[in-house]
Amino acid sequence: MRNFILRRVFLGIFITFFGAMIIYTFIRMLPTSYVETIARQRAENPLSTKTYQEWLDQLNEIYGLDIGIVPGFLGWAKNAVQGNFGDSWHFGIPVTEKFKQVIWYSIIINIITLIVEVALSIPLGILAARKQYSKTDYSITVFALMGISLPTFFLATILKYVFSIKLGWFDLYGLTGRFFSSMTPTEQMVDIGYHMVLPIVTLMMLSVGGLMRYTRTNMLEVLNSDYIRTARAKGLPEKVVINKHAFRNTLIPLVSYMSYLLPAMFGGSLITETLFQIPGIGFVSFEAITRGDIPFAMFYATFMILLSQVSLIVADIMYAVVDPRVRAN
Repeated sequence: MRNFILRRVFLGIFITFFGAMIIYTFIRMLPTSYVETIARQRAENPLSTKTYQEWLDQLNEIYGLDIGIVPGFLGWAKNAVQGNFGDSWHFGIPVTEKFKQVIWYSIIINIITLIVEVALSIPLGILAARKQYSKTDYSITVFALMGISLPTFFLATILKYVFSIKLGWFDLYGLTGRFFSSMTPTEQMVDIGYHMVLPIVTLMMLSVGGLMRYTRTNMLEVLNSDYIRTARAKGLPEKVVINKHAFRNTLIPLVSYMSYLLPAMFGGSLITETLFQIPGIGFVSFEAITRGDIPFAMFYATFMILLSQVSLIVADIMYAVVDPRVRAN
């Protein structure tokens, strides 16, 4: 097991390095950038004595954009390994400091979404499999397909229209209300939780369908296995057959599937946080990327790659734990 984990860690480092290099290359090749915008603003200043090109050359030298892509990336990677991701061009503070300020909002939203998703999807998927081709199965399947098919922006817009505009239950956007500064600490926590309801519901509805369908498919496969028919033939109660024999074997493929949920939700939360203007890592990264903030964009991309690799390593280990037939050498 130790050798297996070491191999997976080295592979994860390899993938992270070359993934970051590809992203850095694409960012450097974008037709516009933050320094071009700043150079244009400074050149248009009546008090400026330099042309746009002079400002651009100076800023490119300051930010290290006057060297090639490979030397530029290696310089960034050398600093990143030491924990120095540089200062954000847009926010004007160290990238890691800005990350610490906003990451907890995204963590809270995604952890709550994950708990609700698992609590709903797995029981409903098992129920649909047990009642295959019944009205219950069709209802659950339709609900799951709707969640899979709806685009994030469309679902978020519908929820805001119904619950914010028509019913007036929630604010259209933002993390806090207008009287947040005058509230007590407890009231502030309640207010933040209140503003997170619609983003969490949006993420939950979009993600619950995939896990529900996956659970149903795997449960059907298990229920049609010979050992399940044997267990029923022995006269075991249906609860024992489902909970002890079928469900445990259904967990084996679910572990691999669920390893992708957390990275997928952090990636998907970029759109949801932007639509609801929740100042989490997704919304802040969107602002940085659209403004050509290379240091923050590179940090966010590396963070997502590392999160995916860690999730896959954990999934491989859990797969071996859940399935006693699997042993990694």
